[in-house]
Amino acid sequence: MVVRIKVTVAYDGSNFAGWQIQPDAETIQSRIEEALHLIAKVPVRIHGSGRTDAGVHSQGQVAHFDAPAELTMNPVNWLAALNTKLPATIRVLECDEVNPDFHARFSASSKTYTYELSTSPILPPFQAGRAWHLPRQLDPITLEQALSLFEGRHDFKAFSAVRGNEDEETDYRRTLSESSLRRLPEGYLLTFTGEGFLYKMVRMLTGAAVQTAQGYFRLDDLEGLLNQPPELPRGKSPLCAPPDGLSLVEVRY
Repeated sequence: MVVRIKVTVAYDGSNFAGWQIQPDAETIQSRIEEALHLIAKVPVRIHGSGRTDAGVHSQGQVAHFDAPAELTMNPVNWLAALNTKLPATIRVLECDEVNPDFHARFSASSKTYTYELSTSPILPPFQAGRAWHLPRQLDPITLEQALSLFEGRHDFKAFSAVRGNEDEETDYRRTLSESSLRRLPEGYLLTFTGEGFLYKMVRMLTGAAVQTAQGYFRLDDLEGLLNQPPELPRGKSPLCAPPDGLSLVEVRY
C-alpha cells in the first residue's frame, strides 16, 4: 500500500538555483531528494506544488512523496529525519500522511506570494537577498492603484516569461483574488493571491507596478497590457523585478 507524505517546506533560496532539479546546479528539490535517499536507502522522487526561481524564498512550499513500502516510519519520524539531513537554510515545517490521490501541484486551489520592497537609503544587511532595494521613493497611491488593476480574471501573457513549452493553445488567463499593498516601516509588502501563476508572473507584475509608481510608466499603459486582443502585437511588462524580495507564503488545498 502506497503511503503518500505531504510536506510543508520553508527555505532561503539565496544560494539555490530554484526548486526544480537541474543539471550541475544545487536546487531545493535535489537537496530534499538527497535527504530522502539517505533515509530510505533508495531513490525517492518528491513533487512540489510548483517551481520557484533561483533566489526566491519560501515560507510554505508544499510537496509530496511516496514512502517506500518497506519503511514503517510515520510523519513525525519523517519530519525529524529529514531536518537532520537538510542544511539549515531548508526546513521541513510539517509532515502529514495524505490520501494516495493527493498531488501537491494538481490538488492546489490557490497560492499566495509576497514581495518586499525596501525604500531605506541604505539596505540593512539582514535584508540583503530578501528585499528589492529601491531608495528612490515610490508614490504609494500610484503603486496601490497599479496593483488593484491586476485583481480579477485577466489574460496575463504580457506579464509572463517564455519557459519554452508554450504553444498556440497555451492559456494565459488567471484569476487574482488579491493584489494588495501594506506599508512597512521602511518599505512596502506586496501580496498576490491567485488560483495559479505563470512563469515569472509575480516578478513581472511587481516590476510593472514599481515602474508605474516611479513615474516611468503610465497607469493607462499598464491597464492596456491586460487582456490584449491576440490579433494585435503583444506588449510586455516594462520590468521583471529581481528574485530577492519574492517569497511563496502559502499553498491552499
